Amino acid sequence: MSSDPWGRVDETGTVYVRTADGEQVVGSWQAGTPEEALAYFERKYEGLVVEIGLLERRVKTTDLSAKDATTAIEHLRTQVDEHHAVGDLEALKKRLDKLVEAVESRREERKAQKARQSHEAREAKEKLVAEAEELAASEQWRAAGERLRALVDTWKGLPRLDRKADDELWHRFSHARSAFSKRRKAHFASLDAQREDSRKAKEKLVAEAEALSNSTDWGATAARYRELMADWKAAGRAQREHEDDLWNRFRGAQDVFFQARGEVFAERDAEQRENLTRKEELAVEAEKLLPVSDLKGARAAFRSINERWEAIGHVPRDARPKIEGRMHAVERAIQEAEENEWRRTNPEARARAAGLTGQLQDAVDKLEKQIDTARAAGNNAKADKLGRELEGRKALLDQALRGLEEFGG
Repeated sequence: MSSDPWGRVDETGTVYVRTADGEQVVGSWQAGTPEEALAYFERKYEGLVVEIGLLERRVKTTDLSAKDATTAIEHLRTQVDEHHAVGDLEALKKRLDKLVEAVESRREERKAQKARQSHEAREAKEKLVAEAEELAASEQWRAAGERLRALVDTWKGLPRLDRKADDELWHRFSHARSAFSKRRKAHFASLDAQREDSRKAKEKLVAEAEALSNSTDWGATAARYRELMADWKAAGRAQREHEDDLWNRFRGAQDVFFQARGEVFAERDAEQRENLTRKEELAVEAEKLLPVSDLKGARAAFRSINERWEAIGHVPRDARPKIEGRMHAVERAIQEAEENEWRRTNPEARARAAGLTGQLQDAVDKLEKQIDTARAAGNNAKADKLGRELEGRKALLDQALRGLEEFGG
């Protein structure tokens, strides 16, 4: 008979293993010595130790599923329970029990992790849905469209939820995208219609602009071109493929007109500058008539100058007030001389002036006599009062005499 601390072989070749519940039969060995029998079953025990160790490492270091780990544990437990090995089987059972605890703990951790991931995924998808629903009302068509496409990519990268929750959120998300797409499509359809209306309106503006390009009615045509430009701006933009061509035709027609007008105006400006030089010479000639000494001669000379002035034509607009002002000043001076001459030679006015002077002279003479009488009577107060009145009458008499002198005395 042969034995070791964990097993023995009896004289019949039966192999036993010692356990907490007593000896258990491992098997029968007839092929060799008892030592060889124990060695064989000890090797089987070592094999179990190795397998359990490998399983422990897989549970600890790999993503072995709880189901697969449990199956492996039960397989090893069956081998241990069947007592087909010699060694510390209780130790192996304890290791297997710890493995069960580890797998269960890992199962709970994974369950909790999955719950957290599901919660996080739900929150993330709810945020995506909320943003998509907000973007559905946006009119930033390009930016919102790009953002919605990015949200789809983000959604695809998130884990699925339970079917009901995932379907509900996806329905809202998809509905928001569809609503935005529908609004965007309607917007661009409306925009296309507006641009077609703009194209038609601008075609008409171009046609009129081209029809006016050879006009020589400079003022009215230039004003009409300004109106056409205002109408062009108010018409809005046509389709991109038409807008530039229409603008080039519209602008080209205006350029033809304004270039022709510019050439005519350049000739006109040169002519008006020459007219200004000639009128300045006439203004100098007219100013030499002042001061007026020979009214009749000055009048005739000015009439001649004015006839030549009128025959010259227009001068530049900015120079017109000054040059015309010089001629008007000479004209006013001659008119004033005429008025003075008329007053001086008017018989009725002369008679009125002489009559007034005579009346004032009589009043002065009368007051002087009254003053002398009052003083002779010793009435100085009355004399002083009459003296003040006399001063006023004398002042009026002086004015009347000066006016009479204007009529030649």
